[in-house]
Amino acid sequence: MICMRGQGVVKGYAIGRAAVMSAAALEVAHYRIQPEDVAGECERLTTALAHARDDLQNMVRNLPADAPREMAALLTVHSLLLDDPMLAQQACDLIAERHYNAEWALTTQGQVLAEQFAVMDDEYLRERAADIRQVIERVLRVLSGSTALLPQLEAGHDGEPLIVVARDISPADMLRLRGARFAAFLTDLGGATSHTAIVARSMNVPAIVGIGNIRGLVRDGDMLIVDGMTGSVMVNPPDFILQEYIRRQSAYADARAELGLLRDAEAVTLDGMAVKLEANIELPEEAEAAIQAGADGIGLFRSEFLFMGRQSLPTEEEQYQAYASVVKTMKGRPVTIRTLDIGADKTLDGDLAVATNPALGLRAIRYCLANPEIFATQLRALLRAAAHGPLRILIPMISNMEEVRAVKQAVAAAARELDVRKVPHASDVALGAMVEIPAMAIAIEPFVDALDFLSIGTNDLIQYTLAIDRGDSEVAELYDPMHPAVLRLIAHTINAADRGGIPVAVCGEMAGDASMTRMLLGLGLKEFSMHPQQLLDVKKEVRLAHSNALRVKVASALNRAERIDLASLQG
Repeated sequence: MICMRGQGVVKGYAIGRAAVMSAAALEVAHYRIQPEDVAGECERLTTALAHARDDLQNMVRNLPADAPREMAALLTVHSLLLDDPMLAQQACDLIAERHYNAEWALTTQGQVLAEQFAVMDDEYLRERAADIRQVIERVLRVLSGSTALLPQLEAGHDGEPLIVVARDISPADMLRLRGARFAAFLTDLGGATSHTAIVARSMNVPAIVGIGNIRGLVRDGDMLIVDGMTGSVMVNPPDFILQEYIRRQSAYADARAELGLLRDAEAVTLDGMAVKLEANIELPEEAEAAIQAGADGIGLFRSEFLFMGRQSLPTEEEQYQAYASVVKTMKGRPVTIRTLDIGADKTLDGDLAVATNPALGLRAIRYCLANPEIFATQLRALLRAAAHGPLRILIPMISNMEEVRAVKQAVAAAARELDVRKVPHASDVALGAMVEIPAMAIAIEPFVDALDFLSIGTNDLIQYTLAIDRGDSEVAELYDPMHPAVLRLIAHTINAADRGGIPVAVCGEMAGDASMTRMLLGLGLKEFSMHPQQLLDVKKEVRLAHSNALRVKVASALNRAERIDLASLQG
């Protein structure tokens, strides 16, 4: 038996036979062409790019009714990347200037673009390096004439379901594979925000990503056990382990069915404290999933997803339609939309910039204030959408009160412009800020006085507090959500907001981790925001918890600067 581990991005268990997905290897033939062949080689590349783009656009036009909601947007992103001059034109320049063959030129330029995304601080933007790689592999398949993805396996022995094993899986490949009976997805690459993870969540299929080299070790037909709870994969396990996981799989299915009964139940602790459970979304289409999960609202709509993977900035009208659609879908439930949060090392118009440390550079609100036209366009769209229901504007990466004042001035200016144009809009929209920089958390009181609400972004707060790049595998084990310094900052923020009479939420990964729910309740948190699929697990913990008892236990540990034992908070 071989055991491997990666990142479990969708919980659950799966047992089945391996179906190893082929890949257009990026280690393509490298050779130089003759000068007289430059035009023909560039045309060969351009034709392949167009063929791949047309294929993707055709998929979008003919999406089946039961396709995941995210699929159209993901396919469109890849289609737009194939039109990006930073890919196509630069690759043709390499053919003309260095006499590279088409495959060599394409992969060389793709590597340049992928590296620019890979160094970005934002996890989602880092994962977009995978988009570059996936569209290049698609074009390489066209250049080589190869389209096969999986071996001809209808099902495993005795009808067992199949488990896809791949280096990576693009959205288009996911769509092509949907007709088979797949129990899980396993990939060498990827992270929590990779397309494999996003689509697998929407399909509610167990998935483990970032395993390393499972595609090189597994053969077609191998028996696999996928443990999405721990991120573990077992290859050709002995019978006694197989029987144990059959038992776990059945028990988990029963538990999920029981959990579904909580969808319409109130999130109230045993001692009567009401808790608000909201959803994080990346795309407007995901608002429906929040409704289906029983979310009290949208706690975080990451608006940068509307800006990525396109050749031009979204217009005010495009943004307004997207924001308004979410507000309308939520039917009176509050919707919190975060303004553009993009890193320093790639601007939205495609002009490259170099930052010594992107995590500390011109990102989020700093970028927006440095680009007032982009910011004003978004603010006008948000104010217009707020006319349709309760919409809150959330500002990321605030570090000082001067930024708060500048944002308020920008919002007022956007409202005045809409007044002049006689465009309907909300006149009083709640304004809040992400608490993700330690300086803000330490000196939180003036922010409480100046803002309508706060949202703690634990992912960045942990990273900045501990000086740990969570995307760096060499130090990732030091990324510690339970560090006493981190918990003290969270507690200080919650307490200050409570004294000031404004709501405060946690919208980072900690909010959706049910093992930390009781600890956060003990810190005084009454508002959580997470991926819709995590909501019922957290609700179950809330309904089994006694908030006053938890506050005593957690406060005692924090006063002693001790690590909190999560197990001690159970029961």
